[in-house]
Amino acid sequence: MSKKILALIIFFVVNHNNSQWISLIKDDLSNWEIKQGDAQFKLNDGVISAVSVLNSPSTYLGTKDFYSDFILEFEVFVDKGLNSGVQFRSLINKNANSRNKVYGYQCELDTDEFRRWSGGIYDQSRRGLFLYPITFSEKSRNAFINNQWNKLRVESIGNVIKTWVNGIQCSYLIDDTSNEGFIALQIHSINSKENVGKKVMWRNIRILKSNLENNLWSNQSHVRIINNIDNFLCSDEIRSGWKFLFDGKSGNGWKSANKNVFPEIGWEINDGILKVLESDGTESNFGGDIITVEKYSNFEFELDFKISKGANSGIKYFVDPKKYIVTGSSIGLEYQIIDDFNHPDANKEISVYESNGNDKKLTKKYIKTNRTVASLYDLIEAENLMESRSKRPVRPNSWHRARIISKNGHVEHWLDNIKVLEYNRFSQMFKSLIKYSKYSIFEDFGRLNSGHILLQDHGNEVSFKNIKIRKLQ
Repeated sequence: MSKKILALIIFFVVNHNNSQWISLIKDDLSNWEIKQGDAQFKLNDGVISAVSVLNSPSTYLGTKDFYSDFILEFEVFVDKGLNSGVQFRSLINKNANSRNKVYGYQCELDTDEFRRWSGGIYDQSRRGLFLYPITFSEKSRNAFINNQWNKLRVESIGNVIKTWVNGIQCSYLIDDTSNEGFIALQIHSINSKENVGKKVMWRNIRILKSNLENNLWSNQSHVRIINNIDNFLCSDEIRSGWKFLFDGKSGNGWKSANKNVFPEIGWEINDGILKVLESDGTESNFGGDIITVEKYSNFEFELDFKISKGANSGIKYFVDPKKYIVTGSSIGLEYQIIDDFNHPDANKEISVYESNGNDKKLTKKYIKTNRTVASLYDLIEAENLMESRSKRPVRPNSWHRARIISKNGHVEHWLDNIKVLEYNRFSQMFKSLIKYSKYSIFEDFGRLNSGHILLQDHGNEVSFKNIKIRKLQ
């Protein structure tokens, strides 16, 4: 036997012996406890089950032990109509009310056939949002199959969390909010009588706490990375072409829209955050807009933004200040950033009049909704394209994520990792939109081959961070 073959045999034997999976289902539920809620959990023939209870808080059967780095595998059957999940690195907030004691990461179990976010990662009762919604890959969205047992895998190591459903990778999250906590099985709260008595069942729950590196599964190409760590790019992001457009310390890579230097006033850089300062609420009247030094054509652009109450700003792209010489803010396609609830422009009422000789008769009024956050300003309204609900809100003084994708004319706007609009800037429909808009006077508006990316000074305080881009082929 060759030394090479012998070495391989020794490696696999050692690797197998060190892969000590531990079953979390014993002969009884003595290693588990109810953390919150009124539903009852039962163990029968190796299957843990629970039935939904009307008007109860979500109920959690949690492990008594805490876990930090691990690989977790389980099988689950969720009756259609229920929403469920498995908590991990979770804790108890003793100061919370009885409905929201349990908080932490949750691996989503979703039977909604429109949304299909099973394998996504929700931040339960903390940030209260999906850290990783299953919105990027149809393959991932179709991995979970209703009315049958599904096998899930969670790899939680350091600040990297990945999930698989039936062998299909669904998430790749980088987040450092929780380091350790319990694992818990969830029966979600219900408010509808038609869901009373529906069941969730788990079996073959096992966990691996050692020799993790040798048991990791390979990444699958259809899954993108969501990175929530400030001013950090992982090796996989760098390999896929991402780079920062803002170094967190200086205005390098940016300049005034009308000058070749970064503005001396009106913008502040501190602790990795780029902030346009409050002035008088008018366009480009203090520090002024800033644009990238470089021009871009096919790209994926991303940043995090935080608005102050009543603020207005925007991200413009395909900007060319030399071609379109205007007073105020430079012209370009605009991803609107605005306080939908406190700025009048987000819900501007438009009056339509009918002329009859010298008299004008008011015929109707309507709200101009294409100036709301994440909309293509004044052209296309942002809507929630991934769920059967309205657009998730952007609140003042909290961070939100904007993403713009432009490739060969196809453009998408994303808000907090949910697609909210898409269009083709070379299409007949887009040309018609421009023809009947205020942009009609600008030749080739929105159809330039390349342009700068702009951050707008609209006289309100708005903060930006984690500004990054990658060029697309």
